[in-house]
Amino acid sequence: MSGVGGTSLQGALTTLLTVAARAGVAEDVARAEALSLAAALAESAPGAPADWAAVTPGAGTQDFFDAAVRGRRWRGAPTAVLTDLVAQGSPEKVPYAEALAEVASAACSLGEPTMRVIGNASVAAAAQLQAAGARRLEASGALGLLSAGSTGAAGSSAGAGTSIGAAGVGGGAAAVASAAEAEPAEPERTVEELLAELDELTGLAKVKREVHRQVAVLRVEKLRVEAGLKSPTITRHLVFTGNPGTGKTTVARLVSGIYKALGLLSKGQLIEVDRSELVAGYLGQTATKTAEVVASAVGGVLFIDEAYSLTAGELGADQYGREAVDTLVKEMEDRRDDLVVIVAGYPEPMEDFIAANPGLASRFRTTIAFEDYTDDELTDILSGLTEGADYELTPNALDEFKVILASTRRDRSFGNGRFARNMLEAAIGRHAWRLRDVTAPTTEQLRQILAEDLTDEELTAPLPEQPDPAVQPDPAVPEQPEAVVPEEPEHEQGETA
Repeated sequence: MSGVGGTSLQGALTTLLTVAARAGVAEDVARAEALSLAAALAESAPGAPADWAAVTPGAGTQDFFDAAVRGRRWRGAPTAVLTDLVAQGSPEKVPYAEALAEVASAACSLGEPTMRVIGNASVAAAAQLQAAGARRLEASGALGLLSAGSTGAAGSSAGAGTSIGAAGVGGGAAAVASAAEAEPAEPERTVEELLAELDELTGLAKVKREVHRQVAVLRVEKLRVEAGLKSPTITRHLVFTGNPGTGKTTVARLVSGIYKALGLLSKGQLIEVDRSELVAGYLGQTATKTAEVVASAVGGVLFIDEAYSLTAGELGADQYGREAVDTLVKEMEDRRDDLVVIVAGYPEPMEDFIAANPGLASRFRTTIAFEDYTDDELTDILSGLTEGADYELTPNALDEFKVILASTRRDRSFGNGRFARNMLEAAIGRHAWRLRDVTAPTTEQLRQILAEDLTDEELTAPLPEQPDPAVQPDPAVPEQPEAVVPEEPEHEQGETA
């Protein structure tokens, strides 16, 4: 396993665990999170499982891919621990984000990194740094992985480039420690500040109105209780419906902070899970596993994505899922004063999920629908992601993205915001490959994403086919004109000949 930017995955883990210890984060939690992030970023790199397992005692190939599944959600969003540190206003949030950025950088050294891995790492590092309010990435980070002398699709560098992490080349514990000393604890954010951040999100007009309405209702309810007035019990749990990539997790994270600012939650962290993190391998173990997950979310929001997977098939057919749901309902009741649960998924399946258990129907009374983004909104999202990663889309690149959007099929599998993020990840890799032979690129070259970086087309035109020198035309035979093949009549789409 080669170093990238002067650090390896083991070195990045060491730095991360140093920060985690200062922040009071359990070592096993921080290690598991970092390894999942690294696996998710390097998932497509040949040989990555073996390199990853080398720093994970007792782990094998399947463990690598299991970790990758858990870590995919952090490719474009802050990790669970970082989210908690930000919610607490911890002075360790920036050092921890920088340490995660180093983990992202080190993930590029796993196996033989592809252009996709480089793009993944750049975007993931930017997401961690932005969430903590840290300084941006170095734009040359991805290019450093493709420095002179590299080989293969994306090459393997011995560490001649700049680290993706914001702590600088070979950041290490010393750099992170100095950053921690300079970072004072921040005051907690107000409801108004969090609502302003919500309003700044691209699109989601109906979602914003509903969240504002919920905040107004809950604020008045709290004031009435404090004044000794009677007030009906208003459930705070929510159902988010919509296609993938429509901002549900982002809004859930803001809702958690808003509820804390309102005094309805004690911590304001967001714990994001799916079926695999609630259901165990045997009956009886699922209740314990679900209860432990809920306990970790107390004081904040438990966000369950694709919650209907817990009640798949006919009602009651999935004993494991039913056990998880029964436990969830009980825990929601026992911890109702300091826990909010948000369940999310496609609209129709979510209706079936809520109807599957009377306890769910009585607790989830508010549904917020997330609509698909328009082309203009997706263009804004791509521009924002690009700026956050310290790159710049040229006007031609923006036009090319709009052309791609116009030709992309929109169905339930369309990723919305994830589509834009995936486009950027791939573009960053192509950008680095395009500049691989440029010895001293300018800052403008390091930042600009061109139209050609958004497509899989070859960067150089194919050479014209050369005639076989062994076959010489007979000068005595006149050249015959090519036969003209009549074109078949055109048909409208869906019409048959």
